[in-house]
Amino acid sequence: MNPFIYSDTNKRYHTLDYFYKHKFHSKVFKVSLNAGFSCPNIDGTKGVGGCIYCSKDGSGQFAGKIEDSLLDQFEEIKNQLLKKWPHSKYIGYFQAHSNTYAPLPILKEKYELILKQKDVVGISIATRPDCIEKDCLDYLENLSKKTYLTVELGLQTIHEKTSKLINRCHTLACFEQMVLELRKRKIPVVVHIINGLPFENKQEMLQTISYLNTLDIQGIKIHMLHVLKNTPLATFYEKKGFPILTKEEYVEIVCDQLELLRPEIVLHRLTGDPQKEELIEPTWLTKKFCVLNEIDKEMQRRNSYQGCKIKS
Repeated sequence: MNPFIYSDTNKRYHTLDYFYKHKFHSKVFKVSLNAGFSCPNIDGTKGVGGCIYCSKDGSGQFAGKIEDSLLDQFEEIKNQLLKKWPHSKYIGYFQAHSNTYAPLPILKEKYELILKQKDVVGISIATRPDCIEKDCLDYLENLSKKTYLTVELGLQTIHEKTSKLINRCHTLACFEQMVLELRKRKIPVVVHIINGLPFENKQEMLQTISYLNTLDIQGIKIHMLHVLKNTPLATFYEKKGFPILTKEEYVEIVCDQLELLRPEIVLHRLTGDPQKEELIEPTWLTKKFCVLNEIDKEMQRRNSYQGCKIKS
């Protein structure tokens, strides 16, 4: 019998599918969109060139095509999903780059366009903690009273030395303050972290999870670092070199992280999902479902589950 309370399958962690099913009583999908935003870490406001692992798509490799309108992007992806799940609901996912980095009227126009579409039950906005202005926060607070809204904040690591190396250009204090501001307005927060960042060890990755456990967050995305072609990280990897986690090491670390994570926190992602033709390392990452299956098997082998090692 599965000992984990937030599951009705063999999963021993709190999946996004489980959360959506119990919240909306329907199959729900995120439709990834590229709204044409930039980033303060690209245009020189905070930094230049972006985070060293970011491709030209700004972590939006599976978002819609930038040359297409938002509606065309949405309809194309939605219609693909409809073929398999004809009675689904949708979350508009503003994924590529920093999706609060524009004047408020532009943000309103783009968000509300998607919210007007049939069977859309909410939106999810991926951004940085240093580019949500006060007027945007107030607008998001009002919006969250009308629809299901989540804000996804990139953190990646709590360790300053790593943050500087990957060119994040914001502080941990800035991140923590933005979590407080969003939660003060009762807006759900999802945090992105990356395992396998250059020269971070397993203990440091677990420390990032332990830190997040102390914050009022509702979800987390765990990525595996991937080295993509034509990125600063690719150049750094070629010149300096750093250890790349094996699949076995990654599975072990993720399972350790799950055991430390509060059980009510929803897992929105457990691995990376790079495009094969752009990937340099690790090549095992292209087999996403194999990685997820290995995580499931390891949790079962341990007879453990999300949150089982939290000290009371």
